[in-house]
Amino acid sequence: MKAGLLQVVYSPVLQARKNTGLSQSQFAALLGVSVRTLLAWEQGRKQPSGAALTLLAIARSNPAALLAVAAAAAAAK
Repeated sequence: MKAGLLQVVYSPVLQARKNTGLSQSQFAALLGVSVRTLLAWEQGRKQPSGAALTLLAIARSNPAALLAVAAAAAAAK
């Protein structure tokens, strides 16, 4: 690697959370998982599965849609 050239690689989970602009605790609550689980996903120690993968894909491609659905669900409570 040449001096001065550094490339930071984000995990897809971290990228999804950053796209939403939410904190770790807010994003974990949105996904229905613990902050500890979210941290493990972001650090690559564990991999999400099932519905979490779908929600993460939506958060990466269309974070506004995920946030809108979450807001509607919270308003319905």
